[in-house]
Amino acid sequence: MDLDWSAEDRAFQDEVRTFLDKELTPALRERGRRMTSVYADYDTSMEWQRRLHARGWAAPAWPTEFGGPGWNVVKRYIWARETSMAGAPPLSPMGIGMCGPVLIGHGSPEQQAYYLPRMLSGEHFWCQGYSEPGSGSDLASLQMSAVADGDDFICNGHKLWTTHAAVANWIFCLVRTSREAIIQQGITFLLIDMATPGVTVKPIISLSGEHIQNDVFFTDVRVPRANVVGRAGEGWTVAKYLMQFERGGGVSAPGLSARLAKIRAMAATEGLTANPSFMARVAEAGIAVEALEAVELRVMSKLSNGEAPGAESSLMKTVATELSQRLTELAVEAAGVYATPYQPHLVAAGGPSPGFIPPNDGYGAGPDHAWTVTSKYLNDRAGSIYAGTNEIQRNIMAKAVLGI
Repeated sequence: MDLDWSAEDRAFQDEVRTFLDKELTPALRERGRRMTSVYADYDTSMEWQRRLHARGWAAPAWPTEFGGPGWNVVKRYIWARETSMAGAPPLSPMGIGMCGPVLIGHGSPEQQAYYLPRMLSGEHFWCQGYSEPGSGSDLASLQMSAVADGDDFICNGHKLWTTHAAVANWIFCLVRTSREAIIQQGITFLLIDMATPGVTVKPIISLSGEHIQNDVFFTDVRVPRANVVGRAGEGWTVAKYLMQFERGGGVSAPGLSARLAKIRAMAATEGLTANPSFMARVAEAGIAVEALEAVELRVMSKLSNGEAPGAESSLMKTVATELSQRLTELAVEAAGVYATPYQPHLVAAGGPSPGFIPPNDGYGAGPDHAWTVTSKYLNDRAGSIYAGTNEIQRNIMAKAVLGI
């Protein structure tokens, strides 16, 4: 691989920086810095997506015929690096990053023409209906039913841990349209309008006190057969295709590098640069980030050539989430006694730390900066669980790569 950027690549980097200087407002940067989840809140995500869409940059990995910029692997990496270093908030991945590639790969021309432009504009904001009580990483055991009734399916069931369901207006679901001896068979990939009668959303409050996930209940929800992606009963194939994008279709290393730089800055502020044990662990994390970056560039190159990442998506998901957890541990250690999560609902109720000031930066020193450190730590505990636990990812790698 030629690692030298061409004059065209450097010109593109300058173009990106000029765009970010103009469009990434101080308010957006501030909200990006104060994120504690892997997802931005709805208002922040949508404001940033509208600015990107106006430039044609909302979906960096999409081909031009579907509204993407058609960037090569280098431009996509430059984009990811520059936005991470600038502190841009991420877009919600469920539509553009997950359902969009599925529709490009498996959707009908009618589905592509209807849904993809609305994903890009933000008119449709998506969530993912996969996990159920009793069906998490063992997703093939899902029980949500979809019974054929003329031109429709009647859906009943319960989806769990559904991120952004409280603000989404569409959900892509795996449902069971038939029961077969092999449980992976009889599953269908279905698109459901969240405004359909019978859909009920209830919030799940996380350990950090935030509302990101939700329960979603379906009671006799009528969904047109035309909303099936692929063919009925073959949704497991579609789901496996999507999971490659969910687990390894993005770029994590630039964001991890930006976080590592903030941790180094905090260590300097707190006098930890003289601690050889701590700085050795920071250096080890930096080496791991660079190794992950090399794998991500290779996978991005495959995607640019129309190849699926395969088992490498499991490798990237495992390494990136566990490395992210290591960074949160380093940040908490650097923050020391100040690593206390800010709980605005407790403050409002007269609980702990009344008058505690929210931070301007989640990785600075002092009590007015450090609250997001622990909130991020708590949120990141889920990283090795969501999108299939890392134990499941290791089983996939053992089978697909090692032949075990």
